[in-house]
Amino acid sequence: MRATFFIHGVWLAPSYKATAELWRTDPEMQQRFLWMLLGQLLCAVAFSVIWTTGFAGRPLATGVCFGFFMGIAVQVWAISFFVVAPLPGAIAAKWFFSGLLQATLLGVIIAAIYRPQRPRDNAEL
Repeated sequence: MRATFFIHGVWLAPSYKATAELWRTDPEMQQRFLWMLLGQLLCAVAFSVIWTTGFAGRPLATGVCFGFFMGIAVQVWAISFFVVAPLPGAIAAKWFFSGLLQATLLGVIIAAIYRPQRPRDNAEL
C-alpha cells in the first residue's frame, strides 16, 4: 500500500494535477474508494491463488518470473487506457513500469514467504 501511495500520491501527483480535467475530483474518487480496495483485494487474491496452486515451493527465481509476467498481464490496462483516453504517454508508461516492478517484487515476496506444507505420513498421525 505504501508503494502505491508513493507512486500515485507523490511521484505521479504533478502529472495528475497537470491533467486534472481527465480525472474525477477528489471527493468523487473518495466516494468510490471502497471499489478501489475491492479491486486491489481481488488482484491480491488472484495473484496468491495462482501462485499457491501452480508455483508454490519453487525457487525464488520462479517468483521473479511469476511476478514479472503477472505484472505484464495486469498492466496491459495502462496501454489500453492510453489508446482509448486522451492520456499523456508518460503517465501510461509510469503506470505500466511501476506496476510491473510492484508485481515482480510481490512475486519475490510470495516466493520467499509461502511454503506449502508437506503431506504428513500416516505414521505421524
